[in-house]
Amino acid sequence: MTYITEIMILLFLALTFLQSGYDKAIDWKGNVGWLKSHFANTFLGNKVPFALGIILILELFAALFSLIGIYQLICNNNKDMALYAGITSSITLLLLLYGQRIAKDYDGARTIVIYFIPTVFLLFLLK
Repeated sequence: MTYITEIMILLFLALTFLQSGYDKAIDWKGNVGWLKSHFANTFLGNKVPFALGIILILELFAALFSLIGIYQLICNNNKDMALYAGITSSITLLLLLYGQRIAKDYDGARTIVIYFIPTVFLLFLLK
């Protein structure tokens, strides 16, 4: 397979963002409650539901683009949707990183970097 590395990273992103989006949708109130306390001392404290909704939408698009990207790479060697998946995933992760930095949750920010590295590598491979 020509694009096996790209497909594995896209599968990783699809699983990551599908699970995360599913968790947010199923336990919206629990997530909002936890995040309100997490961001209580920041300017995001009263914007949590809106911010969480934006993140949820971005995660779902990143997962969808990843799945379509896998299909297009396998079926017609088209890299466009895979690239959109990488870009959307990167933006999502950067927003999550920004939020963790604002909350001064440096361990949480460090964890997001672990997801960001393969995402940037995907963009490198697809350029």
